[in-house]
Amino acid sequence: MTTRVAVLVGSLRAASLNRKLAESLASQAPEGAELFLVEGLEKLPFYNEDIDTDDVDSSVLALREAVAGADRVLAVTPEYNGTMPAVLNNALDWLSRPFGAGAIKGKPFGVIGLAPSPYGGQWAHGDTARSAGIAGAVVVEDVTVSQNYLETDVFTDETVQAKLRGAVAKLVSYEVAAA
Repeated sequence: MTTRVAVLVGSLRAASLNRKLAESLASQAPEGAELFLVEGLEKLPFYNEDIDTDDVDSSVLALREAVAGADRVLAVTPEYNGTMPAVLNNALDWLSRPFGAGAIKGKPFGVIGLAPSPYGGQWAHGDTARSAGIAGAVVVEDVTVSQNYLETDVFTDETVQAKLRGAVAKLVSYEVAAA
């Protein structure tokens, strides 16, 4: 059985290091796991309960279906002005609805990412984990990796790569407690 991990990338920039990281981790998925990037976050309308109806935008349906069909969720995100990017926050808002039964409910969730700040995006990652937990995800605390990329080439440094791969492996192998 394959464990499917939906990857939400918090950066829309084509040359984003976080996108590159997400793609790299997907290509190195642990045995028995498949990481897939959820595309189209830039197409999501801002969350508004007035438009969250049976006739909701197709981009919202695609997001919800992708995450509902996954066993785990991994956010790979930079930090914008000390918090998570709006595109990621908006995706989590859509995934949290309907309240108590959103597509993210009960899914093990981790967050990693790269940022040029001395703390590697810790504030954004903390905000992302908190928001996902409130949305109903099961935040796997020891999966969070916040990595500064100014002093280290994160794509060639074996210590950093091992830390990132280890976080993904922990997320994949996490056992959800029976309710």
